[in-house]
Amino acid sequence: MTDIAVPTSGTVEPAHEHEAHAAHGADHESNLGVTNAKLGFWMFLASEALFFGAFISTYFLYRGRDTTGPQPKELFDIPFTSCTSFILLMSSLTMVLALAAIQRGDHRRFRIWILATALFGLTFIGGQVFEFTEFYRDGLTLQANLFGSTFFTLTGLHGAHVTVGIIWLLSLYSRSMQGRLSSEHSEAVEIAGLYWHFVDIVWIFIFTAIYLVPYH
Repeated sequence: MTDIAVPTSGTVEPAHEHEAHAAHGADHESNLGVTNAKLGFWMFLASEALFFGAFISTYFLYRGRDTTGPQPKELFDIPFTSCTSFILLMSSLTMVLALAAIQRGDHRRFRIWILATALFGLTFIGGQVFEFTEFYRDGLTLQANLFGSTFFTLTGLHGAHVTVGIIWLLSLYSRSMQGRLSSEHSEAVEIAGLYWHFVDIVWIFIFTAIYLVPYH
C-alpha cells in the first residue's frame, strides 16, 4: 500500500513527491530556478560589470587629452599582449573542462584542468608584470600623464581580479587533493567558473579599448 502525506491544506500528495519537494527545498532555490548562492553571485557580477564599465568609460573620457608623452604607439607591443590575452581566453575552455570533470566525479581530470586554468592565469599575470616593467622603464607611470593614470588603474584592477581568481582556483585544487570536494559540491566550482569567465570577458573589452582602438 502506497504511503501518502496529507498537507494541512487538505490536498492529498503521494509520499515520494512530498519527499522530493522537501529535498528540493533543502537546496535553497530561488523562484528563478537557481540556488540563492548562485543568484547572489550573479548580482555580484552585475555590480562588477558596472564597476569596470565606469572605469572603461573614464578611460575613453580622458583619452587623447595628454600634452606630454610617452604615448601608447611608442610603448605597445600588440603581438605580445595579443599572445598573453589568447592564453587568458583559452583558460575559459580549461575551466569548462574542469567543471565537467567534477560533475561526473572524475577528480583526476578535474585537478589537471583546474591547475591548467590557474597556470594560464599566472602566465597572463606574468606577461602583465613584464609589460608594466617595460612601460615604467620607458617613462610611463601613474603620474606621467592621463594615459598612464587611466591605463595602470584599469589594467591593474583587472590584474588584481585575475589574481583573486587564481587563488580561488588553487584553493579548489587543494580541497580536491584533500578529498573535500566531491561531485555534490560542484556548484562551488561552477561559481568559481562564473567569476573566471567574467574576468576573461572583461579583458576582451579592456584589450579592445586600450590596445586596438586608435589613441588620438
